[in-house]
Amino acid sequence: MALIKRSSVEEVVAAADMVEVVSGRTQLRRSGAQWTGRCPFHDDQNPSFSVNAVEKLYNCFTCPASGDLIKFVQETEGLDFVGAVEWLADRYSVQLEYEETAPGFEAKRSRRERLLALLESAAKFYERYLWESEAGAPVRAYLDERGLSEETCKRFRLGLSPGGERLASKARAKGYTQEELVAAGLVNRRGNDYYAGRLVFPLADARGRVLGFGARRLAEDDPIPAKYVNSPEGELFRKSSIVYGLDRARATIAKEARAVVVEGYTDVMALHQHGLEAAVASMGTALTELQLRELRRLTPRLYLCFDADAAGAEATLRGMELAYRQFEEVWVVPLPPGTDPADAADDFESRLENATEYLVHRVKLEIDRAPSAQAAFDAVQGLILKAPQGPDQERAAKYAANRLNVPLRVDATSAPVFGEASRKVIDAGERLERDLLAVCVVNAELAERYLHELDDRHFDNPLHRRLRAYLVGEQEADEEILSLRAELDAIAAAEGLNEETGTQLFLRLEERLVRRQLSELEGGDLERTVELQGVLAKIREALREGVPT
Repeated sequence: MALIKRSSVEEVVAAADMVEVVSGRTQLRRSGAQWTGRCPFHDDQNPSFSVNAVEKLYNCFTCPASGDLIKFVQETEGLDFVGAVEWLADRYSVQLEYEETAPGFEAKRSRRERLLALLESAAKFYERYLWESEAGAPVRAYLDERGLSEETCKRFRLGLSPGGERLASKARAKGYTQEELVAAGLVNRRGNDYYAGRLVFPLADARGRVLGFGARRLAEDDPIPAKYVNSPEGELFRKSSIVYGLDRARATIAKEARAVVVEGYTDVMALHQHGLEAAVASMGTALTELQLRELRRLTPRLYLCFDADAAGAEATLRGMELAYRQFEEVWVVPLPPGTDPADAADDFESRLENATEYLVHRVKLEIDRAPSAQAAFDAVQGLILKAPQGPDQERAAKYAANRLNVPLRVDATSAPVFGEASRKVIDAGERLERDLLAVCVVNAELAERYLHELDDRHFDNPLHRRLRAYLVGEQEADEEILSLRAELDAIAAAEGLNEETGTQLFLRLEERLVRRQLSELEGGDLERTVELQGVLAKIREALREGVPT
């Protein structure tokens, strides 16, 4: 993976407007030095989300969400660190510089950027031809007959390929070579458009960058018999890694904590058109590890909706099994034979409400296709006993017992765990440490004054120790430190922690350490005991007067 120079990362962060970025996810209002609003990471009924526009930090007082600008983009856009920085750089027109980690890296990066630009130009060319040419009229009518509005088709950037060398000629006029046209999957070896005469669907990554195309046959005399063809596998296009519609759906998926996976492009479009904007397609019914990884970054819950025949195919079941191992919840949405999600788009929410848990779906499938009751019993018993212990396993066992009319024994060696873990209660000592660090986070002068006087003995919480070390320049930041810093920044503003508070907190931490040292001596070292008692007396006097020792 390419490494972005630190100077470029700093330039991106400096150029970006934190309030503008966050406002794309939730409405913010100024509240003193902070901005507040409803948290975009959970169903927040009351504004519990705080943003520091200057330090570019965020924190929620209800859920664990906290961090800096880059982490916010990572979490909301489903990107890794590099992807988040590149996303911000695109938005705020910052030219990134990369570390050259290997010979030829810059040349490879430059080639990739040229191919991406070429594919983007091709997508615009196909779009214009569909919507502006006379040849596009019957195709526009076809889309209307399918119930897809012009607005929806344009949102998903549908296009039409005229065939021949029109695209290639325009690309060469812009300086692209024949080799680049082939590498991008746009033309065949003879130079003709790869998708001649077909309805074209741009296939993009999660950031919306076009990596290839899917093309649907429109004419019976099309020389390619396949109903759909995709770009050839190449430098950019990997069918197994693309989730169709994810660039349009990811914000909704993250907000609703669910993804609805269907088979076809038009299924996704129809569902979006009817308001179900968490819908994506798997580029075929067999889900892959790479596709699931993209979705898992956004949600713990999947709804899988494939036609009746495909839902029982071995490749599809392997994909479902992969999903079941990686996601907290996997539901299967049954459809009658011959019905597509697009046909039931207006009533699809009710189908989701009646979805079947994956394990129950598998049990039902095994029973339905078993050649005998004994074979069904053996298959189902093995399936259930291999499943993780918990409510899913119990419900699948009950379903199987009812269908087979026999008791199934499930080995329950440990009780299932229900409900969410209770939030950890911060004791008085941790609160003392936390509040002093919060003051120092928002006041560099106090951090310089107090934290150099303190060390690990003053902090019981290991993360507090690391934050102190970071604030005094003794260690680099990591994700945990940045998250805690953001949280404490918001706490300091919300609780009115200030310089006077900091003085008191500093003295109380010193007092706690001295009292512990006295307790450890237990009168064994009289001289040291007298010395510490004198220090303790000074600290208590300073606490009464409100000044440091």
